[in-house]
Amino acid sequence: MFRRLCSLSSLISALLLSSVLFAAETDKPNIILMMADDLGWGDTGFNGNTIIKTPCLDEMAKAGVRFTRFYSGAPVCSPTRGSCLTGRHPFRYGIWNANAGHLRKEEICLAEVLGKEGYTCGHFGKWHLGTLDPNTSGKGAVRNPRRNYMTPGMKGFDTWFSTEYAVPTWDPFTRKESPYFEKGVLATENLEGCDSRVLMDRAIPFIRNAAAKKQPFFAVIWFHAPHEPVVAGPEFKAMYSQYVAGKQNYYGVVTALDAQVGRLRQELRNLGVAENTMLWFASDNGPEGEDGNSGSNRGSAGPFRGRKRSLWQGGIRVPALLEWQGKVTPATSTDVPCSSLDYFPTILATLGISLDEMNRPFDGVNLLPLFDGKMKERPRPIMFETTGRFGSDATRGSHHISMIDNRYVFLSDLDGAANELLFDLLEDPGETTDVSGRHPEIVATMRKQLEEFRLSCVRSLAGEDYRSPFTPDKDDIHVDFRKAN
Repeated sequence: MFRRLCSLSSLISALLLSSVLFAAETDKPNIILMMADDLGWGDTGFNGNTIIKTPCLDEMAKAGVRFTRFYSGAPVCSPTRGSCLTGRHPFRYGIWNANAGHLRKEEICLAEVLGKEGYTCGHFGKWHLGTLDPNTSGKGAVRNPRRNYMTPGMKGFDTWFSTEYAVPTWDPFTRKESPYFEKGVLATENLEGCDSRVLMDRAIPFIRNAAAKKQPFFAVIWFHAPHEPVVAGPEFKAMYSQYVAGKQNYYGVVTALDAQVGRLRQELRNLGVAENTMLWFASDNGPEGEDGNSGSNRGSAGPFRGRKRSLWQGGIRVPALLEWQGKVTPATSTDVPCSSLDYFPTILATLGISLDEMNRPFDGVNLLPLFDGKMKERPRPIMFETTGRFGSDATRGSHHISMIDNRYVFLSDLDGAANELLFDLLEDPGETTDVSGRHPEIVATMRKQLEEFRLSCVRSLAGEDYRSPFTPDKDDIHVDFRKAN
């Protein structure tokens, strides 16, 4: 009898343990998207910088996977941010540049999808995807605040502490009015000192609250650092006292951001949720400034040509990491091209949600096979287009449209000009030698793919992806697209 009771007890224990393990395995992962603003590929220790101190990001790289070929959705801020939340190229819905357009209500935002899956969703930091007050914009009347009114709360975020535009990296509340809206109301407290800390002071309580309720959470933490005005606090400037003031500020701001990443990682461990959290980090585009050698614009694009606003590698190739315990192999790197467009399909695939259910074209790809070692190459090229409405200087000498596959980058304006360029990124990552003359067949193929992509964007822009009737705003007509009609 004793043996039978022991056996029965063991069986019950085994079944209980099995059910616990099954529950743990099927728990929905927490998701955090962190993004720096104007951080260059060469600005972090994990990408080889030996001056700027980024110990927390370097530890994150050791705990996860480093992307050596990660691309922002665009060479400027707002379009990249839209790509993160939709998995679609921003020219599909009219966000051409920073402070231009807004995230359309017809677009499916990641927070809206996750909210239906039981997540609580919070946005903290730079929004830049619409105005936060229908009556006024920090960018003036030219921004047309009513037409471009679109807040995080209107796109699925339950909690938000956000700005419409960039703010100083130290003492962000320096204007007559607070730049921060907290769920639609101007915030006035705890806005002094390091802006990266100000953001994390809001993000961490949100995460604690979700953890206490055992509710999966989605947190978007979009730092303003190191976007200008670049001002470091005294503690972080002192760490670089041997350098000129511009370097002290830039280096100090990056290290201050890094400290908040470390604070977040420690908090996740303290709360016991680190093992079930997908933690991403990237930059929204390349570094600001002409060459990184003047003022406080001291960012580095590493070995790559170009900077912010250009489609050269330095404008769109950014530092990026993913830490996800048990799902990605620690201290590894991948040179498969990846993009901010891939967040949306990868996260949905994690939850077993098919993109086919959404009945519209997506430009990102699911990266889960990459983490399983099954994706050796990117199955779909990455397309880029940037506005030319501010003149050729705005693109720093690059063309306005380009395409990147697993080996080559093709740059063009699709205007019939003979100055199309092709670079072999495996042999020439610095884009020094045009090989278009050697590979006319590759040029022809990539040009055709870009033309088809542009036509697809025109259809999306006109509202053909939406089920309900849609009338494009007059501002949705962009000069570069008229040729494609």
